[in-house]
Amino acid sequence: MTGHFEPQPGGGAAVPLDEVEISILRSLAVQLMELIGPGEEGGGSESDDLLASIFNDGPSEPPADPVLARFFPDAYGGPDLVPDDDVRAASAEFRRYTENDLRARKREDALALIRALDGLAPAGDRALLRLDAGECRQWLGALNDLRLAIGTRLEVTDEEDGGELLRLPDSDPRKPMVMAYLWLGGLQETLVDSLMG
Repeated sequence: MTGHFEPQPGGGAAVPLDEVEISILRSLAVQLMELIGPGEEGGGSESDDLLASIFNDGPSEPPADPVLARFFPDAYGGPDLVPDDDVRAASAEFRRYTENDLRARKREDALALIRALDGLAPAGDRALLRLDAGECRQWLGALNDLRLAIGTRLEVTDEEDGGELLRLPDSDPRKPMVMAYLWLGGLQETLVDSLMG
């Protein structure tokens, strides 16, 4: 897994990916979507959907899953850090009105990644993925979410943990996820560099 993003003339970025890399990225994005959960069911007009979304309360309690708790943290420190009832109430209120939108954005980013990968036609053993500026933003969001999810599962707390995990023996069952975590970090970094350069 050595592909890295390069800037494209006129904006955007491109990266060569082989079939294994495409499969890994797609599988991780599908798992991410499953973890985040399904979106709201549509059916009404756009104005009805907007009105419903304004009055559609989200959850008021933090998620139990550690990854989801990292994705959707308490706005004001959480009950363990701030035992004040007013602060807990403010956190619950904030979560109720923001979490559904955050989940929707994360689903859209992961879905954009999946659609881009599904649109690739490998020539030989590699395919060149080209992203416009909007797609790059969604890919950055999805790559960040994937790294955060894997890092949380691996209990990575800082960059030094990533280096320590890299030294795990190949027999360690965490090794494939460590390699995916580091590879996704490289993709994310080169995508940022491509957009900045």
